[in-house]
Amino acid sequence: MSRQYEIVYIFDSALDEGQVDERLAKFHALLQTPEHPEPVTATNHWGKRTLAYPIGRKETGYYVVVQFDAAADQLPEFERAIKLDESVLRHLVVLNEGVTTAAAVAAERDERDRDRERDRDAESDA
Repeated sequence: MSRQYEIVYIFDSALDEGQVDERLAKFHALLQTPEHPEPVTATNHWGKRTLAYPIGRKETGYYVVVQFDAAADQLPEFERAIKLDESVLRHLVVLNEGVTTAAAVAAERDERDRDRERDRDAESDA
């Protein structure tokens, strides 16, 4: 039985977006099944952010949030592959139980910020 999950990756900030996408494709290929050839339902690149605390002498990381469908028995091999990749500083997989996800919160915050910036620009033009 397939369930919805969400994973937050923190990659080494030395990687560019193309290198991050290559790693994501490799990880997500482990989740593909004949019933679910496209397990990923959403990908949100947050980009480079300052870490709350240094991880292995790194002070910034490249954040990506991904929502996907998978069976529970697929997760151990998926997480094993992630742990073996030294460019992944941290990751967290959570079961998506229909609550507001981190990706949705970030998208809403970004939209609010764009609206505020647009309003400021309109006021300064007036």
